[in-house]
Amino acid sequence: MSIKYWEFEDAPFKNKVKSPNVREIAKIFFDNETEAYRFGLLLLEVKRRGKMRLKEAPSEIPIATAKRYLDKAVEFGILKHESSEYSLTNRYTRPLVNISAYISEWMKSDAEEDISIEFVNAKQGRQQKRGGREPQTVEG
Repeated sequence: MSIKYWEFEDAPFKNKVKSPNVREIAKIFFDNETEAYRFGLLLLEVKRRGKMRLKEAPSEIPIATAKRYLDKAVEFGILKHESSEYSLTNRYTRPLVNISAYISEWMKSDAEEDISIEFVNAKQGRQQKRGGREPQTVEG
């Protein structure tokens, strides 16, 4: 997710909201241009149809890929999935406000945190090299 906060502050937001487009929405959630394109294409298709089933997905996107992106949109709160149909919804407003409030409270707190305890199952440290060329030695 790549929310560029300055784009959504008051002055820039007022200009952006005059001509909203699906590209801006897709670029918030995906940095990769291809992923953003697929996500945007599916959102646009749901918007045009009102409701969309997986089998109605655009032919240039495989069904499994479409399902993954549509489920991601449900996770974000942009779409809802009921009776095997995807449709637009507005459930993301409250969670984003709550995320913002939570982050600002975390910034204010003085509690000491041990990151290694909070992420017990995470792989810590550098990964071992898994292949590739051996380091070249300089002979001379």
